[in-house]
Amino acid sequence: MGVAMIKINNLMKTYMLGGETVHALNDVSLEIQKGEFIAIIGPSGSGKSTLMNMLGCLDRPDKGSYLLDGKDVGQMDDNSLAVIRNQKIGFIFQNFNLLNKLTALENVELPLLYAGMPTKERRDRALEGLGKVGLKERAGHMPTQLSGGQQQRVAIARALVGQPSILLADEPTGALDSKTSKEILQLMKELNELGHTIILITHDLEIAKQARRMVSIQDGQLLENGGLLLGHHAIH
Repeated sequence: MGVAMIKINNLMKTYMLGGETVHALNDVSLEIQKGEFIAIIGPSGSGKSTLMNMLGCLDRPDKGSYLLDGKDVGQMDDNSLAVIRNQKIGFIFQNFNLLNKLTALENVELPLLYAGMPTKERRDRALEGLGKVGLKERAGHMPTQLSGGQQQRVAIARALVGQPSILLADEPTGALDSKTSKEILQLMKELNELGHTIILITHDLEIAKQARRMVSIQDGQLLENGGLLLGHHAIH
C-alpha cells in the first residue's frame, strides 16, 4: 500500500475546563491512505472536532506526531501550516461559510485570489469547479438566491478549486434536509471515485455508513469500525 498519506501516532491534547483537565485526544493513532473515504463518528464532546482541527492543521497536539505525506506537520510554524492548509486541504463546513456579498463564482474563486492566480485562469478554474458540482449555470447567483443544498455545492466547489489532495468535511449535511443530504453524500462518493481523499466528521451513524471506512471516537479515544463497535445505539 506504500506510505500512508496521513499517519498520526499517539496524539494527546488536553484542555483546562473549569479547573479540570479534559483529555480531548487521549493517545490517538490513525492511518489514512490516499484515496480513502473515511468517516470519523462521535457524539458531542467526544474529541472529534479536536481531531478534525489536528488533521486540518488548525491546531497542534501536546504530544505525539502527525505525518502528512511523510512530513511532520506538528513541528511546523504557523506560516508553514497555512501553506499546507492552502495547498493540501479543502475544508467543507456545516454552515457553508459563503460570503453573501459575492456571487457563487466569486466565492469559489476566493482561495485562488488569495493564492495570487491571474484573473482569467482563476475564473476558468472556478467555473470548472462549479461544473463539477452541477452548478455552472448558477455562477452569477448570490448565496441568498440558492437553496441550502446548492450553497453546500458551492462550498464544495470552493474546497476543490485549489486541487487539494484531502477534503475535510465537518458535519457537511448538518444544516440540510434528508433528501439534500443524500445528494451531497452522493456527490462526495463521486468525488472519492475521482481520487479525492475524503475525511467526513459526523455524529450521525447513517451518514457515517456512507463512507467506505468508519472509525468512532469517544472520550478522546478511537475505535476502528465505529458502527460495529457502537452497536445500534443512535449517536446524537
